[in-house]
Amino acid sequence: IIRVRAYHYMGQQKKSPVFETYEDNNTKVLIEENESEVFLKSGKLKMSINKEAWEMTFLNEDKILTSSKYKGLAYVKASEERTFMEVLEDGVFMKEELQLSVGELVYGLGERFTPLVKNGQAIDIWNEDGGTSTEQSYKNIPFYLTNKGYGVFVNHPEKVSFEVGSEKVTKVQFSVPGEYLDYFIINGDSMKEVIENYTKLTGKPALPPAWSFGLWLTTSFTTNYDEKTVTSFVDGMAERDIPLRVFHFDCFWMKDFNWCNFEWDKDVFPDPKGMIKRLKEKGLKICVWINPYIAQESKLFEEGMKYGYLLKKPNGDVWQWDLWQPAMGIVDFTNPAACEWYSSKLKELINMGVDCFKTDFGER
Repeated sequence: IIRVRAYHYMGQQKKSPVFETYEDNNTKVLIEENESEVFLKSGKLKMSINKEAWEMTFLNEDKILTSSKYKGLAYVKASEERTFMEVLEDGVFMKEELQLSVGELVYGLGERFTPLVKNGQAIDIWNEDGGTSTEQSYKNIPFYLTNKGYGVFVNHPEKVSFEVGSEKVTKVQFSVPGEYLDYFIINGDSMKEVIENYTKLTGKPALPPAWSFGLWLTTSFTTNYDEKTVTSFVDGMAERDIPLRVFHFDCFWMKDFNWCNFEWDKDVFPDPKGMIKRLKEKGLKICVWINPYIAQESKLFEEGMKYGYLLKKPNGDVWQWDLWQPAMGIVDFTNPAACEWYSSKLKELINMGVDCFKTDFGER
């Protein structure tokens, strides 16, 4: 793995959040230099910098993987006029262009609902609640790999814009707003090894419990359902010899306009603990829906407002809107006390027998 960091202005304050990466300080790196080139080698990955024409070439031993040619790495700014010493806050970007070979195919960039091969696509790394029939994505990852056996991880949690052989068919271009660019070239003798090296750098995901790989059934957006309805869904699967592992209660397990108060709607679920026990006797795990919003109708709204658990405007007012539920506030998860408050409500549900949660509406 070789890291490339390029700056226009280095004096900016470092901002959070950042991706956590593992760096082995004991890695042996070979550096050589002559009049025209600098060579840097880490394992089988070698980087050659042409000082005369400014070109960075990355090689797996002697096999060229990709390169950044003259003007590929650049600083881009808005063309608006400004006076001397005027600070231009917006409209500045750092961008890179890495070469694509003939027949080279690009994969990755997180969960996407577009064609698997990303060549020809323009992709913004920005989590949005877009649904499965759009170019938007819930889980974007600024990492791609190609069938030549290397990967590129753009180390920016903010918005990263990719042009994958689209603006220029021979290049993958990526840009980020701001004054610096940080990315990793990740080598491997196979695509699988590239992914192994990538996850050594960024961390490997935890293995979910075995039952989570079974079939899930949900009420979906059924608005009028009670225990009888749920039981009919579950028994209907059994009658058809379809093995069911998890049953999910979507938003209407709570009283409408009270999302989230983390309480079962007493009018339709008078005995939630008993119902959960009866469903679990059928061999099921239980999941319930939650979101990070506290509607004004929820009994938790005033509590969250009182103790500063909800996001605020610069003037100190609680930030609210009506797009999903009337007069919603949003939990301030940058506040450790708000995190503890929110998680305490989930612990009560777990103690009741709930096994997991569908965390909705955290993307936009």
